[in-house]
Amino acid sequence: MQEPFKNVPLVWTINEVTLASRLEQYISSGQNNVVDNWRKIFTRANVVVFPNYILPIAYSVCDAGNYFVIPGSPKEAWEVDMSMAVSNDNIRAKMDYAPEDFVIVVVGSQLLYKGLWLEQALVLQALLPVFPELTNDGNSNSRFKIVVLAGGSNANYSVAVEAIARNLRYPEGMVKHVAPAEDTDKTLSVADLVIYASFREEQSFPITLLKAMCFGKPIVAPDLPMIKKYVNDSVNGYLFPKENVNVLTQIMLQLVSNGELSVLAHNAASVGQYTARNLMVSESVEGYALLLENILRFPSEVAYPKAVTEIPVKPKAEWQWHLFEAIETKYSQNKTLKTSSYLNKIERQWNPTQREGSAAVVEKNENFLYSIWEDHRNTEIANVRKRREDEELKDRTDQPRGTWEEVYRNAKRADRSRNDLRERDEGELERTGQPLCIYEPYFGEGTWPFLHSTTLYRGLGLSTKGRRSGHDDIDGPSRLPLLNNPYYRDVLGEYGAFFAIANRIDRIHKNAWIGFQSWRATARQVLPPFQFMT
Repeated sequence: MQEPFKNVPLVWTINEVTLASRLEQYISSGQNNVVDNWRKIFTRANVVVFPNYILPIAYSVCDAGNYFVIPGSPKEAWEVDMSMAVSNDNIRAKMDYAPEDFVIVVVGSQLLYKGLWLEQALVLQALLPVFPELTNDGNSNSRFKIVVLAGGSNANYSVAVEAIARNLRYPEGMVKHVAPAEDTDKTLSVADLVIYASFREEQSFPITLLKAMCFGKPIVAPDLPMIKKYVNDSVNGYLFPKENVNVLTQIMLQLVSNGELSVLAHNAASVGQYTARNLMVSESVEGYALLLENILRFPSEVAYPKAVTEIPVKPKAEWQWHLFEAIETKYSQNKTLKTSSYLNKIERQWNPTQREGSAAVVEKNENFLYSIWEDHRNTEIANVRKRREDEELKDRTDQPRGTWEEVYRNAKRADRSRNDLRERDEGELERTGQPLCIYEPYFGEGTWPFLHSTTLYRGLGLSTKGRRSGHDDIDGPSRLPLLNNPYYRDVLGEYGAFFAIANRIDRIHKNAWIGFQSWRATARQVLPPFQFMT
């Protein structure tokens, strides 16, 4: 039997980087068999969908050419909601920030590239005029704290940030580097203001900037096309030209007054939080609709869904948040832990430590014996085929080939004579001597892998267009014309197959006993190989 879900379209959506981190560990530790197994799973999917352009790069080791990016996901907004629901007021104290401290978080692109640290240095330089007490008396006990939440997690980047701050004459301890992998949500939650300090063009809206808006923080960012698409200057955020960083200083002086946020900053943060909660909903809905339009094949009698342009405005306006109410808060808190436990379980199945010593030797010997048996079997099959061809050619005589038109006419004449003689195929001949024949009603190509191929079973197609080629299947509509009507076919279901056989049964059924078995009986016994990922 074929792999049962081969004809079922599979769309796999990936919204996190946990597995990508594991794949890097497998490669560095030499566990190539685990990586190969994951590649097979990724290859099985018709399409692997990512919500941004960062994740496909992280999963590049398993890229089978079926990656697709549909921007937009409610994941970030939902995670922020869950984080705010369980958070307490002690987060600032745990991160060594006083209640009166004004925390500015500088975020950047998730991709490391040459010049990222230089762009952050320009932003830090533009922030100096915002802190007049530094230029007056060099006070090291400033209420302002700057956190650079960008770059890599290695110590070299932290040293570079400290060197930049020292050269700009920031007091020691005022500027701190935090790797994005370390408590990003907590750092953004304690921020008073967030600045995006990457000037490189982005393919999708930056995730850290989106989360900052979801937390209700005022944002300041360069006027990159992808950011300008969703951020209106002075409405739900503030933009400055990347060619003139000095404008950032003017914006900061408007937003910060006497160590506190101005009314303009609070208003922009409120509007930005509402905007970020349903950001890119329209792009996501239309993207998935176009994707399904291209991978799903519908029978001709089925009414096609509406075009993407006819999708109502309401589903594209906001995420269906009521569906998230059934998800418990504790699940969202332990999601990463559960994902890691799933990956650990799969890793133990694919790479058990017990497969050593004698077990490995036995497996090697079994593989060797199986290969010998396989070669012997292939040789016997080739000999039988050769012997049969020799017997068929023994009594034949050479005939003039003639023109192509003559050969074509002779072939058509032979086909007509074969149909007139009602020659029976192999399956029908083998089924003649059996006391039982089991009919398997089916509808559509998606059920083919669940049908049996032995002579004990015989397929019964409920639609003429969905029959298997090369099989001795019965055409149900030709025996019961009522099945040509989609309404009656759907109402009768598999009972229509019973009536089709009962109608003039002596003309088709020659066995002593008759049976019926739905293709669903086989489908229930088969589980998909990727069940553990659901």
